[in-house]
Amino acid sequence: MVVVAISGLHGAGKTTAARAIAKKFKLHYICAGTVFRQLARERGMTLDEFSRYAERHPKIDRAIDRRTAEAAKEDNVLIDARLAGWMAKRADLKILLTAPLEVRVRRIARRERRSYRSVLRETVERERSEARRFRRFYGIDVNDRSPFDLVLNTERLSPREMARVLELAVDLVLKRRS
Repeated sequence: MVVVAISGLHGAGKTTAARAIAKKFKLHYICAGTVFRQLARERGMTLDEFSRYAERHPKIDRAIDRRTAEAAKEDNVLIDARLAGWMAKRADLKILLTAPLEVRVRRIARRERRSYRSVLRETVERERSEARRFRRFYGIDVNDRSPFDLVLNTERLSPREMARVLELAVDLVLKRRS
């Protein structure tokens, strides 16, 4: 029985790593970002527009984060969420993935087949909006790395290499528990 929480900035590889780890260890996969993007689509908004909307409507973040916190009470679960490290209080392993802004924006632009400039503007605004919301709603400083057991800069790692590093960390946690 294990609970893994993976947090990270947009484009750092959080979802790629989370899916690989969940599959490898047969963990139930919970993704808060998927819910956020779905809610934006349902309202016909871009992520940028929906982020600004969420600043005025705290119930959006609270509902997503409540679901994340509830999921963290289960066993054999992997939580992929911007605030997973803070919300999954009893997680056995809390991981934060990082990468420089330019690298993250390049990844997102390539993945979404969009211009670097538009992704840069959207990413910077979205992350500012999140930082304001999370501080105001929860008192969380998104730059505080203290809740995490492992902080990994993914800039120079391929998705496979990143997954391998995280697999080793999860393996160690599982061995320690048995």
